[in-house]
Amino acid sequence: MTDAQQFEAFLHNYQNMVFSTAMRLTANQSEAEDITQEVFLRAYERFADLQNSPTVGGWLKTVATNLSLNHLSRYRSRWTFFSEILRGTDDDENEVVEFPETEDSQEAFAAADRRDLVEQALQGLSASQRVPLVLHHFEGLRYEEIAEKLGVSLGKVKTDIFRGREALRRKLHLNLKEEGLV
Repeated sequence: MTDAQQFEAFLHNYQNMVFSTAMRLTANQSEAEDITQEVFLRAYERFADLQNSPTVGGWLKTVATNLSLNHLSRYRSRWTFFSEILRGTDDDENEVVEFPETEDSQEAFAAADRRDLVEQALQGLSASQRVPLVLHHFEGLRYEEIAEKLGVSLGKVKTDIFRGREALRRKLHLNLKEEGLV
């Protein structure tokens, strides 16, 4: 197999993971496509080192996350930081959104529909709520890591995640109502 064929196979193996990481963070298909392209340009430059690396998936995901965050901070208007007082606290830092595997095909379709609903609702959130939610629930970062990565206070991260969860909950409830499921 030639180097070009090996890189093409490599690209096909990881393109969906890289694109979905960028899409979740930017909520914009063309921006996510640009970021995905940039990730694979960087991977191509290091392909000799990456092709046999057991950590290549993590490297690609980290690069996609960092490029997405850089894009958000550089090219979009600055996030609006609200000074409202948090009505409650969110001490459950370890809550993880899970979609259980199902054996029944009908249940599998329902789970895929739920994932689609969550993805659509996520895209409707503001960047200040969506980005910390994605970093915590999809990328597995702790609140402290998110605060450091975004350059904001720990309290800001907790507030944004709390508000993001509430907004996501409302959006999902409305979507389910529209489909007659609630």
